[in-house]
Amino acid sequence: MTAIAAVPPALAELAEACGVATGYTDAHGVHHDVPEHTLRAVLASMGVGVGRDDADGDSRTADDRAALEDARLRPWRQLLPPTVVARRGTPTSVSLHIPRGATVSVTAHLEDGGEPIVLVPLRGPRVQRRVDGVTMEQVPMSVPGDLPTGWHRLVVVVDHVALPTGRTATGRTAAGRTDSARTVESTLIVAPATIPLPAGLDERPATGLAAQLYQLRSRDSWGVGDFADLGTLAEWGASGPGADFVLINPVHCGEPFPPVSPSPYLPTSRRFVSPLYLRPELVPEYADLHPADRARVDELARDAAGMNDDDDIDRNRSWTAKLEALRVLFSVRPTPERADAFGEFVDGEGPGLHAFATWCAIAGEHGSDWTRWPVALRDPDSPDVARFVRQHRDEVRFHQWLQWITVEQRADAQRRALEAGMRLGVVHDLAVGVHPTGADAWSLSGSLARGVSVGAPPDVYNQRGQDWSQPPLRPDALAESGYRPFREIVRAALRGAGGIRVDHILGLFRLWWIPEGCPPTEGTYVRYDAEAMLAVLSLEAARAGAVVIGEDLGTVAPGVREMLTERGVLGTSVMWFENRGGVPVDPEEYRALCMASVTTHDLVPTAGYAELVQVDIRERLGQLARDVEVERSAAASEVAAFVACVRDRGLLEGDSPLDLVAAFYAFTAASPSVLLAVSVADLVADRRPVNVPGTSVEYPNWSVPVADGAGRVVGLESLMASSGAGRVFAAIDAARGDLFGV
Repeated sequence: MTAIAAVPPALAELAEACGVATGYTDAHGVHHDVPEHTLRAVLASMGVGVGRDDADGDSRTADDRAALEDARLRPWRQLLPPTVVARRGTPTSVSLHIPRGATVSVTAHLEDGGEPIVLVPLRGPRVQRRVDGVTMEQVPMSVPGDLPTGWHRLVVVVDHVALPTGRTATGRTAAGRTDSARTVESTLIVAPATIPLPAGLDERPATGLAAQLYQLRSRDSWGVGDFADLGTLAEWGASGPGADFVLINPVHCGEPFPPVSPSPYLPTSRRFVSPLYLRPELVPEYADLHPADRARVDELARDAAGMNDDDDIDRNRSWTAKLEALRVLFSVRPTPERADAFGEFVDGEGPGLHAFATWCAIAGEHGSDWTRWPVALRDPDSPDVARFVRQHRDEVRFHQWLQWITVEQRADAQRRALEAGMRLGVVHDLAVGVHPTGADAWSLSGSLARGVSVGAPPDVYNQRGQDWSQPPLRPDALAESGYRPFREIVRAALRGAGGIRVDHILGLFRLWWIPEGCPPTEGTYVRYDAEAMLAVLSLEAARAGAVVIGEDLGTVAPGVREMLTERGVLGTSVMWFENRGGVPVDPEEYRALCMASVTTHDLVPTAGYAELVQVDIRERLGQLARDVEVERSAAASEVAAFVACVRDRGLLEGDSPLDLVAAFYAFTAASPSVLLAVSVADLVADRRPVNVPGTSVEYPNWSVPVADGAGRVVGLESLMASSGAGRVFAAIDAARGDLFGV
């Protein structure tokens, strides 16, 4: 039990009303109370007017009580909630709040533009409350369960102009979006009851590859694996090992100019794709280059290809070369067909793409940290930003064009995967958040909390907790915007994909917020509307015909996994984490609706993990919270227990690292899980982690290429020619054939 000073009652009640946890249970089952300073900082970041730490006790208490009363009255100041969430087939109750004696009409306007549907408020006694000098009544209403899935609107018209005047924490009118004092519009999300599982997946599970795309450098790469390499890997995986999908790291957009952050999990935007993964020679305009320009692009390609054998991923050199080549390609006059296609793309992407391209253009002059820009440019809607766009129209257009050809090449990788015979194709990863000073943080500033970052509390594998340096989306702002920012993020991840993996999907339920200047241990959980978040996810995934995998590892609140399963979201089972008190769980007990794997990108590859490389690294980096020998002994016992399991099952045929890797995958393949992911690094018995959680510059995270057990760099061609894939997939096929008869 953590002993800290008691939190004032009004502050505690206010925190709970705002979805901020005043206590939590850690991974070891120990309860912790959240300190007062954390609660005040987190609430302040949400725009809640709590008492300041430097104020006297009476003033703080008065401010806390005033904020609490405002929180209690907020629903009464809304004619209807700004977002209403329903599931297909289930009637949904919603409360209207209207002035006493007023008459009200409610209509549902469907996404397809059909005839509005009249909704009738329910009869019965009405609760009343005096709000801002107006007597309000709570009127129950039911949204019918037979409405089609989609993004609809609820429109309420009240014949009374005396409405409460309170405002929400973000400064919007509490009643929602209004076009007059009498009419209010709300977003109505009708989601499918569940995300359909792709046909046949429950009868014949899918085995796929898990890869860090930037590592997969071919002879023609520009020092970084790209979408052309992804297509090659997919074609080989489908025709050779028989893979049905390729799961890759997030390909969200990073900085538009060097230096480029190495982490794919700290993008500048989750709504747009990184042009770093482009292959310039495959841009159609390459064929129309002037000979001198083509010679320059070819020269840049040759120079960049010289990095493909280096034992590091140099994104800055690669992007510098590609950026020059792409500007040359952009200068080519497009054919009328290409010009029309580009125009349609820009129009279809709308204001979001315009804002992103504007940020990129400004970043070219003032750097990627928008908080250091001239004050007049920090507001996306300012006249100075509009003036900048007019003066730099071609540069804005260039960054829009980059997104267009990036989307084209990403889609081409998916096309190649499906045509080669994969059932799912490319599965994209959706990161938790964005860089605090990047494009989304600039253009979505009203939807993000300031003065806090997202992370994780201490757990078994990260004993000091984690701070991911990402500003969280505000739950209240999401609701007020009809969840549009989250919808755009999900849609972007699903484009050109057979599925998505949602990193830390637990964040759709609650996220660990850490006040600025505090360690991860002094954070707290903030609750999100999981019904709404899952509705957005399931609606968009069902429309895309995609599978959704939720990374549900770590400290999981009760009922979360059950809710995800009910909605058709697959869970995640990692072999190393599947143990009870040091005893490995039989794979037959793994969940059916999940993606099973031996390892993840946050662990040392399997051969290295079995050799306790993770202990050596964490000791060297000072990450251990207990004596190294105790840690080493515990890790050795863990590995020995799994080795004993595969030996007992007759799966371990030799004593080489690849023998052990194949045995572990055969063991995991005995699970009923509908998906099984095989790490590309394991196919060559790589020993080096691609990422060490809790570090930044201490380890070359996201910058090491695939290497064999001896540390030699392995290119894509060598990977595909190695014997590892055949060995591992044969072991998997044998295990799954026994289980499913396939």
